[in-house]
Amino acid sequence: MSHLLFDLPIPAVPIVGEDALYPVRRVFCVARNYASHAREMGGDPSRDPPFYFTKPANALVPGGGDIPYPPATANFHHEVELVVALGAPLFQASAEQAARAIFGHAVGFDLTRRDLQLAARDKSRPWDLGKSFEDSAPISPLVRADAPITQAAIALTVNGEVRQHGDIDDTTCRSTTTSASATSSSPAPRKGLGRWRSATNWSAPSPASASCGRPSSRRSSTCRHPGDPGRRR
Repeated sequence: MSHLLFDLPIPAVPIVGEDALYPVRRVFCVARNYASHAREMGGDPSRDPPFYFTKPANALVPGGGDIPYPPATANFHHEVELVVALGAPLFQASAEQAARAIFGHAVGFDLTRRDLQLAARDKSRPWDLGKSFEDSAPISPLVRADAPITQAAIALTVNGEVRQHGDIDDTTCRSTTTSASATSSSPAPRKGLGRWRSATNWSAPSPASASCGRPSSRRSSTCRHPGDPGRRR
């Protein structure tokens, strides 16, 4: 009989007010879903549709805490995100089916080694080294939901200074539309997370906090550069 050589931990996210954990299989991210960020990255939000990349489940940092400054980068960026958790598998789903499959929401950070991402982009190579690395996806506890969030303020502060602020309604495509689109060519399993970009990009490896208009979904995280914890890049 076959058996695993060793056990692997299952990445899981806390649920507000519950002892249960939400296990995560993979993380879909939609890129350039906010007009200002699309223009910042050289795109045209009126012409270019959003597209997708993924992060491994072990990139998650549930509940906050200190994370190390990643190696091989001098340009470490953060973006605050609305995170959507699915409670049912989806494949070639409609927006209505995607809305019914939503389990809950959280606030997350998309951390990026921007210099590595741009170097890969300029050579038409995958973004994995820039986007998909350990501790690149801090996330707050999940808040259960019966319907998708369509309007809610989302903001990020660094050392008390507001660096990002917007509304979920500012996104180019709603979470249900992007969830349905992402399942057109690949099944989205239950235990999957989607991160929908909702604010412009800044870099700051220093204390930061994010909220989604609900005290129950607050979290904090610190990104430190070895030997220089206060420097912004």
